[in-house]
Amino acid sequence: MRKLILTFISIIFIGSTFAQTKDAAAAKTAPETVVVKRRLTDSVVERFNVLKTNRGIRQGLYQALYQKNYALASGYYDNDKRTGVWHFFDNRGHLVQNFDYRTNQITYEAPEDSTSNLQYFVDVKLSDTAKTTKPLKVGGRFFGYLPYLNLFKLPPELMNLNPNVSFGAVELLISPLGRLASFKVHVYSGSYEKTFNMSIDVPDPADKIFVPATVNGEAVGCRVLIKCAFRNDGGLEFY
Repeated sequence: MRKLILTFISIIFIGSTFAQTKDAAAAKTAPETVVVKRRLTDSVVERFNVLKTNRGIRQGLYQALYQKNYALASGYYDNDKRTGVWHFFDNRGHLVQNFDYRTNQITYEAPEDSTSNLQYFVDVKLSDTAKTTKPLKVGGRFFGYLPYLNLFKLPPELMNLNPNVSFGAVELLISPLGRLASFKVHVYSGSYEKTFNMSIDVPDPADKIFVPATVNGEAVGCRVLIKCAFRNDGGLEFY
């Protein structure tokens, strides 16, 4: 019996030692990272890890935070590529989308109600029985559309617009193939109106790609209209 107990203790010790050795080896092979913080807008800050040896490569946890209180995006990078399931939220902290980068698919999209500041207009006449789906953007209805808002600022000659009667509207035309076909920003201030045609050659190629809208299962073109307010610096933010 004593011999059996000693043998059992030896097995436990060997197993424990092996596990510790394996963990230590994994710790040695895991790349060292440092945390970087960067402001996306006045109200949104992103926090992510980069390699200590190459700060241009993201590695590990990424988060975008709204007013330091709510997560807008959360997921992981591996060698500067998004990996696994990412979670995207609105500015109240409600989950609006999950995207799986392993399968390149949206696995969850939250219902959208009349309180949304996004509107959709398809390019075909709809019957009362038509079944429609809206275009979808990876990143959800808040974080996913931030890049377009960030690309516009009021020109100097319009910086004195009365903020009480002024607002902007970002208009995106999404083709039936799910590509960004047109990008405009409309400025409204009382009776004043001006439209700015923006380049569709946006900095991130991923921002040219959508899941297209459909009518009765057929992909169609669709305009997305986003109502926005003007910041003090002339930039746009969600209304």
